[in-house]
Amino acid sequence: MEQEAWQILIVEDDERLAELTREYLESNGLRVSVEGDGAKAVARIIAEQPDLVILDLMLPGEDGLSICRKVRERYDGVILMLTARTDDMDQVLGLDMGADDYVCKPVRPRLLLARIQALLRRSEPVLPVAVENQRRLQFGPLVVDNALREAWLHEGSIELTSAEFDLLWLLVANAGRILSREEIFIALRGIGYDGQDRSIDVRISRIRPKIGDDPIHPRLIKTIRSKGYLFVPEAAADMPL
Repeated sequence: MEQEAWQILIVEDDERLAELTREYLESNGLRVSVEGDGAKAVARIIAEQPDLVILDLMLPGEDGLSICRKVRERYDGVILMLTARTDDMDQVLGLDMGADDYVCKPVRPRLLLARIQALLRRSEPVLPVAVENQRRLQFGPLVVDNALREAWLHEGSIELTSAEFDLLWLLVANAGRILSREEIFIALRGIGYDGQDRSIDVRISRIRPKIGDDPIHPRLIKTIRSKGYLFVPEAAADMPL
C-alpha cells in the first residue's frame, strides 16, 4: 500500500511566494495548504496537525515566534522557521521556542525541499555508528527509548521536542565517542556544518538541564573544544537513582 503524501502547512503572508512554494512542493509529491494570517495559524496547526509547518517569522496578526511557542505543547510535528538571513538572534529564539530547524530567506526551492525531506526522515536518523538495533538505552537514572521516542529521568518523563530527542538519542547511542558538529549535522539534517550554524549548541543547552546535567559545568554532555560533543556514560551511571 502506497504511503500517503506528507501534509505541509505554509504560514506565510506573501501570497505570491506562498503560492510558488506550494506549487513546487506539490509537484514533488507533497500535500500543501497555506495560511497567510498569523492570528489564525495557531488554531489551524493544532486542528490539522500537519506533518510539517513552514512558519515565517514576520506575519500580520501574530509573529512566528509567538505562534511556535503557543502550538509546541499541542503539536508534535515539525516546525521549520523562515528567518532573515543575518539575524542570528531570531534563529536562536526560534529554536528556544521549539522550532526544529530554520532556513534563511530567500531560500531556493530545491534547498527547501531537501531540508523538508531531511526533517521528515528524522524518525529514522542515519547514525555515525551502527546502533540501529538498539531500541532503549539506560545510564543510571536516565532512560532513552528510540522506539517510543521518549526519555525518562528518575522514572519521570522528560519533555523534549522532536529535534531535541533526535540529538539526545544520537549522543547516547554513541556514548563515549566524540561526535563532531559535521557528523551531527549530516546525521540529523542531511547537510554539512557551515561553521556558523548555532542550532546544535542551542539544543544542547536546552537538553542538559532536562536530563539532570549542570548547564554551567556539564558532566553528561561535554563540549570538547574544537572537536564536538561527548556523552559521558560514566557520569550518568554515577547519578543518584
